Amino acid sequence: MADSIIRAVDLFAGAGGFTEGAEQAGCEVVWAGNHWRAAVDTHAANHPRTQHACQDLHQQDWTQVPAHDLLLASPACQGHTPARGKERPHHDACRSTAWAVVSAIECHKPPLALVENVPAFTRWTLYPAWCAALTALGYAIATHVIDCADLGVPQNRERVFIALTRSKHPIELRLPQREHIAATNIIDFNAGRWSSIQRKGRAANTLARIARGRQQHGNRFLTAYYGATRGGRSLAQPIGTITTHDRWAVIDGDRMRMLSVPEAKRAMTFRGALPENSRLAMHLLGNAVPSLAAYEVICALRAAA
Repeated sequence: MADSIIRAVDLFAGAGGFTEGAEQAGCEVVWAGNHWRAAVDTHAANHPRTQHACQDLHQQDWTQVPAHDLLLASPACQGHTPARGKERPHHDACRSTAWAVVSAIECHKPPLALVENVPAFTRWTLYPAWCAALTALGYAIATHVIDCADLGVPQNRERVFIALTRSKHPIELRLPQREHIAATNIIDFNAGRWSSIQRKGRAANTLARIARGRQQHGNRFLTAYYGATRGGRSLAQPIGTITTHDRWAVIDGDRMRMLSVPEAKRAMTFRGALPENSRLAMHLLGNAVPSLAAYEVICALRAAA
């Protein structure tokens, strides 16, 4: 399958990062589905030739999905990621989305499938049962935990890519080891809406984090608004993980601003269009698969299959 154009479907498709990478890797994405209208509309705007379904994929009639050679899937990660915060009832529903992958594969039995999620997905209580179901369907399972920065994405984003093949043994993806891309390549200090760091009402925790970051990195650096980052993050390294809510602030002397949508797009190596609403755009980006990472992993999968 290394040279031919193969047909692919994209489950839980968002803005289109997985699809974008697949097309760059020589795939034709014939169908994409998501339960969220905003995600489907964005994907359709970027990939008008792809057939789309706005549907709870648990209820999807897979016989209505076109035949395909490669199934791509990014089940909801919110129920698995440590960034989810306090455990809540809806996390069970998020975790269960992975079973839609099994249903789709049972129906079509494509030669290849690639599932992306946070590494904690493999520590899900039902992960062994999920793998057993796929094994029963005739698939070998190869799990690869990858920092997307190692593939040339200007972002430290650790994700698990699970390659499923109808082979006797799991395959090994031979992935490139790219030079890390510094955050300076995505930040535009001449753009964005800046405000004074000492603005009235600024949270004490934020000011303390900025003060520590300044001691570490000087006058220009990044800092996180939430998460484990206690100080700053050097602009000489890739930015940290882009999430669904504004996380990263850019510090420049006595002024600061949140990371902009165009900068987040560059961090995700995403080329497509996004909604004008910045909060919605950032949410879509935070859920996406970096296009370059998708391209490299799919190329490696096609070469190994």
